[in-house]
Amino acid sequence: MVPEASVLVAVLFVCLGNICRSPTAEGIFRAQVQAAGLSNRIQVDSAGSHAYHEGESPDIRACAAALERGFDLSGQVGRQIKTSDFEYFDYILAMDRENLHFLQKMQPADSHSRVALFLDYAEGREGQSVPDPYFGHSDGFALVIELVESAGKGLLKQIGRNLPKIKT
Repeated sequence: MVPEASVLVAVLFVCLGNICRSPTAEGIFRAQVQAAGLSNRIQVDSAGSHAYHEGESPDIRACAAALERGFDLSGQVGRQIKTSDFEYFDYILAMDRENLHFLQKMQPADSHSRVALFLDYAEGREGQSVPDPYFGHSDGFALVIELVESAGKGLLKQIGRNLPKIKT
């Protein structure tokens, strides 16, 4: 990933295969960033801790659930996290504890990336995991969207406090 000159903060969402939770987080957070008028200052991406679905589009159930709520996940392509991501991304956010532990082990000692659980940014959900809806029912995808929207708002608020103000 090549940083754009105006980007000040880069955020990466990580789940197991990068087809359900992390692409949903990427799509929703990108929409939240755009609605806040910060698309030129905050870059958003997603990855999987494993390459199970590398090169694939997000799960059709995740896409349908997101589209029902006005979020478009099309155009995303699954990829696996790389060590170089720790050089670029300011925030690398895991969807669950298993992926958090994976990322913490993978993180180079000299990395300044903030590695955390995504739901640490959702008030009242700190320390919790976004459940994996892959093997469940369609209501699991709706729950993921609800959790992601909440955590995204908290994350955007946190990032906004640290962004330099734009002079007009």
